[in-house]
Amino acid sequence: MNSQAAIVTTDPSIRNTILALYEEVVQGKDGASGAPLTDDTVLLESGLDSLGFAILVARLDEELGYDPFSLSDDPYYPQTFGEFVTFYESNRPS
Repeated sequence: MNSQAAIVTTDPSIRNTILALYEEVVQGKDGASGAPLTDDTVLLESGLDSLGFAILVARLDEELGYDPFSLSDDPYYPQTFGEFVTFYESNRPS
């Protein structure tokens, strides 16, 4: 998955799950609410460090039942929140 230029969300439940778990992880980190996320929010500026993202991905695996990073044949590193959501949607098992 090399090109993520077009960000099209097709499953609001995945987006809502990611948003809810993001909030939980950020609140667990410092007790504060996370910054509002938009599709253009750069992940490195979202309030989570690498450990926070690892926790988020692990929680998403538990909640959604899959980890797109281990399912994908190509290494991919989303840069924005929109790309992150699209990656989860695009690599959802059938």
